[in-house]
Order: sequence, then structure tokens, then C-alpha cells
Amino acid sequence: MASGRVNVPVASGRRYRDIVRDNVLTPVNALLAGLLAVSLLVGPLQDATFGAILILNILISLVQELRAKRTLDRLAIVAATTTRVLRDGQRISVAPDRIVLDDLVELSRGDQAVVDMRVLEAGSLEVDESLITGEARPVLKHAGDTVLAGSSVWAGTGWCRVTAVGSLCYASGVVARARGRHLMGSTLRAELNRLLLGLLWVVLPLAGLLLYSELHTRQTRDEAIRGAVAGTVAMVPEGLILLTSMTFAVGVLRLSRRRVLVQELPAMEMLARADVLCIDKTGTLTQDTMAVTTLACSPTATPGMEAALGMLARLEAQPNATMLALQKRFAPPPPGWMADAVPFSSQRGWSAVLESGGRWWVLGGADTVGAGNPDGAGELAALGAERMERGERLLMLASTATGVTPGALPGDLRVEAALGLTQPLRSGVSTTLRYFAEQGVEVLVLSGDSPRTVAAVAAAAGVRRARPADARDLPGAGADALDAAIGQSATWGRVQPEQKQAVVEALQAHGHTVAMLGDGVNDVLALRSADIGIAMGTGSAAARAAARAILLDDDFGRLPSVVAEGRRLIGNVERVSKLFLSKTAYAVLLALLVVVLRLPFPFWSRHLTLVAGLTVGIPGFFLALAPNASRVLSGSLRRAIRFAIPAGIIAGAATLVGYHMVDALPSVAFGEAQTVATLTLIGVGLWLVSALRRPLARGTVALLAAMVMALLAVLSVPLGRSYFGLDIPPASICLAVIGVVACAGALIEALVRLRVLGSAER
Repeated sequence: MASGRVNVPVASGRRYRDIVRDNVLTPVNALLAGLLAVSLLVGPLQDATFGAILILNILISLVQELRAKRTLDRLAIVAATTTRVLRDGQRISVAPDRIVLDDLVELSRGDQAVVDMRVLEAGSLEVDESLITGEARPVLKHAGDTVLAGSSVWAGTGWCRVTAVGSLCYASGVVARARGRHLMGSTLRAELNRLLLGLLWVVLPLAGLLLYSELHTRQTRDEAIRGAVAGTVAMVPEGLILLTSMTFAVGVLRLSRRRVLVQELPAMEMLARADVLCIDKTGTLTQDTMAVTTLACSPTATPGMEAALGMLARLEAQPNATMLALQKRFAPPPPGWMADAVPFSSQRGWSAVLESGGRWWVLGGADTVGAGNPDGAGELAALGAERMERGERLLMLASTATGVTPGALPGDLRVEAALGLTQPLRSGVSTTLRYFAEQGVEVLVLSGDSPRTVAAVAAAAGVRRARPADARDLPGAGADALDAAIGQSATWGRVQPEQKQAVVEALQAHGHTVAMLGDGVNDVLALRSADIGIAMGTGSAAARAAARAILLDDDFGRLPSVVAEGRRLIGNVERVSKLFLSKTAYAVLLALLVVVLRLPFPFWSRHLTLVAGLTVGIPGFFLALAPNASRVLSGSLRRAIRFAIPAGIIAGAATLVGYHMVDALPSVAFGEAQTVATLTLIGVGLWLVSALRRPLARGTVALLAAMVMALLAVLSVPLGRSYFGLDIPPASICLAVIGVVACAGALIEALVRLRVLGSAER
């Protein structure tokens, strides 16, 4: 331990400092933080209200990712099991992080290897390596063989010496090769980042021009800075970032109730956009248990066959999955039925019991039990091929009156029955696959198991193009050749971890959005490379760390709900982005006109906070939560800009007309002119909200009425007027405001009918 040769576990997911850095250190946060500092220095506290949006935006995404990481770490702790080691001649149980290099480890059925080991002694030791290789069949281990971390013992016992710990284990090496953890790709995030970076090139020089103009039109320097900050903040759609994060956070909470853990907010979006879903067979399509699916008896079967099977299933003190399946199917015989027995041995490949009446019953594979029955060899071969096509494992039951010894089987075995066993499909698998087929999502099964078994199981589950294909025949390089080979079949067996990754990358190179579902170490590379990686909750710790979403109860049928939630969020975020970009458009227009006409900017930051809250923030939040089952379409940013530009021009022009109309009157104070501009902008903004929900639903009408009531409450309460800096103008001017809003509304209605504005494209 002092020299570091101890099994230090590999950290799950991203580090805390990386999560904090990626959510805090962004260009938009830096710009808003700078403006907030300036506002706090030169203006009243009310003008710094927009800082709350900055803080909330950081906290929502930060808390979600930290919460997901803590849950993932707890899963690793719960999944950890103690290991029995031999130290100083004593058997003791130690935690995984206390195992050291060269420890002597005792293995028995149910144990899981947490380090790499070499077998010293083995007693019919069978190891399940499906989490590493994808092969569902247990592997018989002999002295000198390797047992890798992530394997589990199906049957037998053994003593092993630890050969690698911590990051030197094979499983950790697979993780290390994919360790370049980065924030997952997101079309929404990419489009939003491009928009924000483009806006920064517009906002920064325009902010400088606005400050210069304000210094020449305001009476004091502090007022000039306050006006410039207000104009600059209005041009940044900071609320869009916040609302997007809030919307996805709500979706994450909804999915958590369905036992789906989302580690990063964009995970739902990417699954909703996926057009190819790659899955494993073992643990994904099938359950971890086995079941007897076929029992074919000989027409001349000897009586007592089922009693013999019931006894054979109960010979072992630690039965493997096959024997457990037989125990469920066949009842034990009455006491005194068995006179002798030969227990199962992987070396022999069979077990036997002697009935008290003198007949031996032998159970084993077709290649061992059938070999002593030449008369039925042809029938056995045909039956074995048929069961393999159906994805079953074939066992044969034979009987003989000749004595059976552990050394060899007699040559007069008579085959009495054939049993087909398989891992049952998970409940709801067929319904889930049918859903993806209806949605145009291609499903590929990539497994380390036998190609014929993979194809048979996939076909039974409902996978289209389920034809046996061997991954050993896949081309070694070239995305085009690999993509062409994948197009021949949707079910591939004997797939290596590197090949799963290559398949994912080849699909991505041809423009596909790929989702990968897996549970083992052999899936880690593909999970990392996919646009969205999804792991099973009981899968390996490495798979959970590599994935961006985790099905905590291993229910494959949860995926349609994730897709539906993602589609709802994407559609609604596009809808509300039109509101926020309209705000940016009219702010840019107002700033340009103010600079050109040498007018003071008509708002303080507090005015724009009220406008944004009543016309963008609160309505946008409710619109983001509304039902939306529309298909995900590309070009959401383009559609939002196409809405925002004309909407922003109408809102900005109406605001400037209302403001300039009363500002020129000598009897109107500057505060009243600002109030007129604020009321005009709120009126036009609410009209734009209505344009996004045509025909108007009852909920939308209620939302608009609530916003009007909130405005009236602010105007009627002295504290509200004082906080937001509002001075109510005379009634005649209020009527003029209504007239300006009505004219702008008429123009909006005309553009809605012409399908320039609104949501008809969705």
C-alpha cells in the first residue's frame, strides 16, 4: 500500500473541478459578470437585478451535473462487494480498495472479480465474462488462466493471485483509452454558442458606440453608464440560456421519477435526435437469468425422466444459471429416489444420477451425451442446428442400465429428451423496438455472442434485418467499407470493443446521430464515442461512468419516454428562443437608432427586467413546459431568427415611436417617457407571445391575462412603481400607447396570416 500497489478505484465520470469550470467559465457569463460589476458600482441595486439570471443559470446546470455525479458515485459504492483474501494464513474479507498486488483471492459462485488475477487452483471454475467480451456463455478456467476485473463466477471455486490493480487492470485500461471526457455534443448548445459568439461581435462594438452616445446625451457620467449597461444587457439573450437550462432540468427531474439518471442536460436532446440505436444483446435484450424453453421427448422415453431432471438440477450446492433454470421447471423427486451420483464437471461436460431402481440418468451437451448414441447422431445434429437458429443452448438427457463412472460414459446411452434453454427477453423489449421502428430509428445489435444466437434473439425481439453476421469478417479500416458492411445486417456477433467503437464512428462519419446502449466494459469505448451513451444501472462501473444517461432499473422500455421528453423540450426551446431572440433584435435596433439619432437610451436596466419578465421569461417558462410531440427538425436556429428579425423590428419601431411621441412634449417628464416606452414594449411583446400559440388555447389566454394583471399590480402599488422606476403618464398619453400597440398588433396579425410569424413551420 505504501508503494501504491493497491486497488485505487477509477473515478466515475468527470471531476468536480471540470464540472465547475465548464459551467462557470463561459464567454456569456464573463460578459454579464462584468456588466453586473459595473451596475453595482454606478447604479442603484434595482438596475443589477439581471444578475440573478446569471447566478440561476450557473446554479441550475451546475447542481444537476453535481447531483448526477453523486448518484453515480453512490451506485459504485452500493455495487462494491467485499473480496475474500488469504493473508498470514487467515481468510479475511476486504473492501475492493484494500486489495493489493499479489494478494491470494478465493473465488466461488456469485463472486465478482474487481481486479485482474491469474488462476492458481480451480475446481470446476466457470466465469461469466459477458461484461468484458459480450459472450454470454460461461468460460471454464484452468490453472494459469486469467480472470479479468468485471468477471463474475457462475460455478465452481478457485484460488487466484492478483496480477494487476487499479488503473493497470484491463477494464481500467479500456476506460483510460476513452478517458478524454468532454461535454457531450448538443445541436442546441452548438447553435446557441454560435449565436452567442456572433452576437458578441455585434454587442461589444455596439456597446462601445452606445456608451459614447450616452456620454454625450446624458447629464451625468453615471447615468450614461447605466443607460449603456441597460442597452448592452438587453442585447444579450441571457434568459434564453437560463430557460434552456431550467427546461432541461425539469425534464431531468421528470425522467428521474421514471428511474432514468441523466448526467448531462443535453442527453435527452441527443437521444431525441438519434436515428441509429446500437445495443448489446446480453443484459439489454435479454435478462440475466436462463429458462427452459423447449423439452422434446423421445417417443419411447423411459418413465421417470422429469424426476431425474429434478434431481440432476439439485446436485450442486452452488448451482449455476442453467441448473437454477432446471430447478424452476422440474420438481425434486421424493426422498430415497437417488442411490448414487456423479456431480457436474466442466472438464467432463456432464453430470449423472443413479435412480434407486438401478438406471443411470446422464445430463450434458449434445456433443458429449450424443457422442455415445450413434443411432441418433443425425437427429441430434439436426435438433442442435434448429436450437442454435433459435438462439437456444441445447442439453441432452440420456439413460443407461450400465454403470457410470466419473472417468467415461458407457457406449450404450439412450437419448431420452432434448432441452433448449435461453435467456428470456426483457419485458417490453418488442414494444420498445417497434416504437423505434415507427420513429425511423435503425436498431443495430452488436454482441460478443455467437452470430446465430444474436440473430435469433434479435429476430424474436422484433429487430428488422436480423441476419447472422460475424464481426470477424468486418473490414479492418475505412468508414465507407464498414458502413457498407453494416448495411447488410442489423445483428452482429463476435464483436470486439474496438469494433463497436469503429461501427459508431463509421455511422457518425456518414451523418448519423448514434445512441449506444450497453452495460459492460466491452461497451465503454463505444459509449464514449456515441453521440449519447446509455448504460444499465447494474452494469459495470466503467460503463456507468462512460455513459451520459443510466437506466437505474435496467428497463430498456424507458427509452421511448426519454425520446418523448427530449422532443418536447427541443420543440419548446425552439419556440421560446423566438421570444428571446426577438428581445435581442429590438434591443439591437433601439441601440442603433439611439446612436444614429443621438437620443438617450429609453430604459434603465430595471425597466428591461420588468419587460423581459412579463413578455419573455415567465411566458417562455410556461411555453417550455407545454406538450409538444413534434418531430425534431434541423435548422431550429434559422427558424428562430426568421421569426425574431421581423418581430424585433416591429417591437423596436413601436417602442421608439411611443417614446419619441411623448418625449417631445414639454409637459412630459423623462421618467414618464420611459414608462411609455416600457408599456409599449410590454404590449407588443405580449402580442408576440400570442403569435406563437395559434390557435389560441385556453391556457395561453389565461397566461396573457395573468401577465396583464401582474403589470397592473406593479403600476397600482407605490412600492412596485418605485422599484421599477415607473411614472404613470396622463390618461391621454395612455390612450396613445394603446393606439401604438394596436397598430403594431395589426401588423403582427398580418405577418401571422402570411406565415412569416407564428409556429406554423412546426
